Amino acid sequence: MPGTNLTRDEAATRAALLDVTSYAVDLDLTTGEKTFASTTTISFTCAEPGASTFADLVDATVHEITLNGEPIDPATAYQDSRIALSGLAAENVLVVRADCTYSRTGEGLHRFVDPVDDRVYLYSQFEVPDARRVYTTFEQPDLKAPFTFTVTAPSHWKVVSNSPSPEPEDAGDGTGVWRFAPTKPMSTYITAIVAGEYHEVQHVYRGKHGDIPLGHFCRQSLVEHLDVEELVKITEQGFAFFEEAFDYPYPFGKYDQLYVPEYNMGAMENAGCITLRDEYLPRSRQPRSFYEFRCSVILHEMAHMWFGDLVTMKWWDDLWLNESFAEWACYHAEVEATEYTDSWTGFANARKQTGYRQDQLPSTHPIAADNHDLQAVEVNFDMITYAKGASVLKQLVAWVGLEDFMAGLRQYFKDFAFGNSEFTDLLAALEQASGRELGGWAQEWLQTAGVNTLAAEFELDDEGSYTRLAVRQTAHPDWPTLRRHRIGIGFYDEVDGRLVRRDHVEVDVDGELTEITEAVGRRQPDLLLLNDSDHTYAKIRLDERSLATAVGGLSRLDDSLARALVWGAAWDMTRDAEMSATAYVDLVLANIGSETDAWGVSRIPTYAAQAVTLYSAPENRDALRARWESGLRALLLDAEPGSDQQLTFARTYAGAARSEQALADLEALLDGSLEVEGLAVDQDLRWTLLTALAAAGVAGEDRIAAEETRDGTISGQEKAAGARAAQPTAEAKAAAWDAAVLRDDTPNETQRSIILSFQRAGQDDVLTPYVERYLTEADTIWDRLGTQRASTALEFIFPRQLVSQDLLDLYDAWLESSPAPPAAKRYVREGRADVARALAAQARDAQA
Repeated sequence: MPGTNLTRDEAATRAALLDVTSYAVDLDLTTGEKTFASTTTISFTCAEPGASTFADLVDATVHEITLNGEPIDPATAYQDSRIALSGLAAENVLVVRADCTYSRTGEGLHRFVDPVDDRVYLYSQFEVPDARRVYTTFEQPDLKAPFTFTVTAPSHWKVVSNSPSPEPEDAGDGTGVWRFAPTKPMSTYITAIVAGEYHEVQHVYRGKHGDIPLGHFCRQSLVEHLDVEELVKITEQGFAFFEEAFDYPYPFGKYDQLYVPEYNMGAMENAGCITLRDEYLPRSRQPRSFYEFRCSVILHEMAHMWFGDLVTMKWWDDLWLNESFAEWACYHAEVEATEYTDSWTGFANARKQTGYRQDQLPSTHPIAADNHDLQAVEVNFDMITYAKGASVLKQLVAWVGLEDFMAGLRQYFKDFAFGNSEFTDLLAALEQASGRELGGWAQEWLQTAGVNTLAAEFELDDEGSYTRLAVRQTAHPDWPTLRRHRIGIGFYDEVDGRLVRRDHVEVDVDGELTEITEAVGRRQPDLLLLNDSDHTYAKIRLDERSLATAVGGLSRLDDSLARALVWGAAWDMTRDAEMSATAYVDLVLANIGSETDAWGVSRIPTYAAQAVTLYSAPENRDALRARWESGLRALLLDAEPGSDQQLTFARTYAGAARSEQALADLEALLDGSLEVEGLAVDQDLRWTLLTALAAAGVAGEDRIAAEETRDGTISGQEKAAGARAAQPTAEAKAAAWDAAVLRDDTPNETQRSIILSFQRAGQDDVLTPYVERYLTEADTIWDRLGTQRASTALEFIFPRQLVSQDLLDLYDAWLESSPAPPAAKRYVREGRADVARALAAQARDAQA
């Protein structure tokens, strides 16, 4: 039976048969705390009268079904999350009356009660296939229709949807009815309902195409953290930029942004009703990288109003038409329209690295993926679709030119407005605008997997000048495609104690070996940097002289983007067992204190921490761990008071603390006996310190419970759950495992906090029993916990730090024999690949 899965072929068959005229959805949110009433009326036509099809509805109690006025027995028609429909007419009206279930997983209609004040908040999350948890649907993106929502709710609530919120009608007994106007034609997955006791602030953006009402919403307990002036500024900057760049007015009237609790993702592009995780309204001090990323999220969702909402892919194979473009567009807009003008540097230091990692896992796939069913779609919302996709589009812009690229997009929006498109449609628009044949480029970049590596080959004369310089391109044998790359090559020399770019050439790399004739006769630089300006998506290698220059003083390189490329090359070499973990950690300790890029400061120490705990040889680890810990302490004390560096080094020092001195420092920071000038030990930093002490076994349940009481928020409950899971006792691990892996009633964000804290370096004795327990649960967890909970558990509770050949052998045997579905096996294969990489890196570090 298909269950909640839907295949591409089934969707194509249904799309050929049906055309949906309209949806009318009536929701009553006053019927109880577990369920709500849902009545759906779908008007649709059928190309083959007499044919059969099905509608989608998940986890519901169906009371009544009628098709064209004739009753259908729910007991026989509603099976396996589908409603069977037969004997269709040319024109049809389907009415389904049901009770649907509130979610605690962030899928469907999520219900949350704020522990601060017991106020109730609801929000919907429908991508990929979860509108069918709230109303009856034809759940596929190419069956667009206008939607008319009617919502009954407590009269003091706010109710928000895709259309502007009307004044509620008084229904008596403290309830009201909100009758929303019909929407523009849209896919089910971008419809939305958000309701509850939200705080609301309204503004109006006055743009080139008219006024756009702007709403901002949050929980009442977060009002003091809603920095609405900054949020409105970014929103207005985004609209001014996109409406000009895309030459198409914002298509959905008003624009509400709602910050909601227990949210699985960063945000969701519901048309005119954007939902964002309310951690983006921070209660504690955050570094600039946090706000830079928040800005990119806001702009990413806004870009989706054109990429995805106005023009939507026919099927999820072309998810990249949504996500890759929105990802590229948000960074482009951030650089051109906001204060974050160096965002491509942050992208190189952080986001792009996640793409490189994902693309080297056994689960890698082309950007234009073969998503044959919904299960494949749900696991392909990954950093190939986002980070690699944006990187490749950046390469395309370098290839065809920004002006022609934007001209193609403008025509694409006009041609497919409120409709659906495919891969070839956008390609045709870009070809027409640029005059270039892009089919070969698309085959290389969008329809093949894997990342290339670029390295310099050269010969020098007696004067130290190049007699030959070439770029050699290689690929992993499993993904052997060699691609065309438009790259810069930077020649950097030491001048008065700084590394300064002396020269720069742009070249097209094509095939295995590309001779760089422009370099012949030029003096060899201290640092030769391939992919200077970061136009392409490729790993780069530093030659011996360049690597020595970087290790000798990367901080002397003033250009932040060039530094990001060197940082990235060093990390790639470490992950690929070409540079020892010890050398990488030394590089970070020597240079991170002078790093100026916000993402470089906050992300690079996490890579170094991974090198210490996962990539160092066991015989070197204690010494390296001690050097890392003491180095972080020195960086913390030397950092400028109140700086992002200081905050990052404090957090990282807490994570590295093992010695008596370090643990005593954490205790002293918590109780106030140690004060570091400029460092505010606020509530979130308190949790970081306490969790580190819990992981070390020096803070127990009494202190965690006391801090949870002191905090009193949902964030406090989630962080307390993480602190408990961090403890190195069999009892704590058993309780955490039960809550996060076995039970199905733990809220999604609480489960995530537990899982992210469960696996800890240095706790091998209490974690070893969970190696086989993980595999036992992996057999069935996908069906038992559902997509969201299962994927979180399988990915992040994998025992990566217990690196050994025996672990690989055990997991290989499981992969051969397990009945687990492909989606579950994907996460196990990825974890297995991480362990194999760690084994190779440890062997390299043993040679250091």
